[in-house]
Amino acid sequence: MKTTLLTIIFTSLFVGSSFAQTPRKATNAYRNEGYKLVWSDEFSKDGRPDARKWSYEKGFERNHEAQYYQRENCWCEDGMLIFEARKERRVSFEYNPTPTWWDQKALYADYTSASINTRGKFTFTYGRLEVRAKIPVSKGAWPAIWLLGTANPWPHCGEIDVMEYYHIKGEPHILANAAWGGRKAGDAVWDDIKIPFSYFTALDKDWADKFHIWRMDWDSTSIRIYVDDILLNEIPAWKSINLGGKSEGVNPFSREHFILLNLALGGDNGGPIDDSALPLRYEVDYVRVYQQK
Repeated sequence: MKTTLLTIIFTSLFVGSSFAQTPRKATNAYRNEGYKLVWSDEFSKDGRPDARKWSYEKGFERNHEAQYYQRENCWCEDGMLIFEARKERRVSFEYNPTPTWWDQKALYADYTSASINTRGKFTFTYGRLEVRAKIPVSKGAWPAIWLLGTANPWPHCGEIDVMEYYHIKGEPHILANAAWGGRKAGDAVWDDIKIPFSYFTALDKDWADKFHIWRMDWDSTSIRIYVDDILLNEIPAWKSINLGGKSEGVNPFSREHFILLNLALGGDNGGPIDDSALPLRYEVDYVRVYQQK
């Protein structure tokens, strides 16, 4: 059953705003719940993200976004993974004078950023994902923590958005979503929650300046998405069944998924970009995956 905003508000009264500022130790967290740490990155070594764990996306990728993804905009520093979105001109290697797709139309990109993922390096089915991060909240910013399945083309592979932030009709929101396949190829069925950012700043006026803990609990019965232990969305397994295609009748969330972290700008959902706020930084303290024994 999906949580209502009133339930979220009630729950939040019992969560101290300082909680998210104190990270748990990866080796000890959730032991009393029967969980074991199976994969993590603490970003403790300065330089590029660990190539054994992460791959980069390159160029224009999706959603008609304005940024051009490149590895130069992502690095580890002082125990943090940094994504930096910049206003800078970059020649697009995807340019085609007779374009077939939207991402081939531009000779230049006016913005750059970064996107990394664990595709082909780490996947998992069921467990607890925990990410401690501080997100940018300027207009046009679209940071995300999400997962994609490996079994089928999108959306029949399944998509879980543990965290998205962007402006909707000029107002900032935090989102917690899942999508699966509709009756036609490329047709997605969404279960999404859009919470006005003003709700969080009412709890703590300095919310945007702090780190917060996003968590996903995923098992054979449901997907539950939290921030700072506040339940944002719950997607029951009986609901998330592909409706068509070769995977008709299959729940994509019973299959392996990989992790993605990115900072997008503009596009279909990001909206107009506030150039005066650039460069933007999205900082990630750690990414941890736990599974029950």
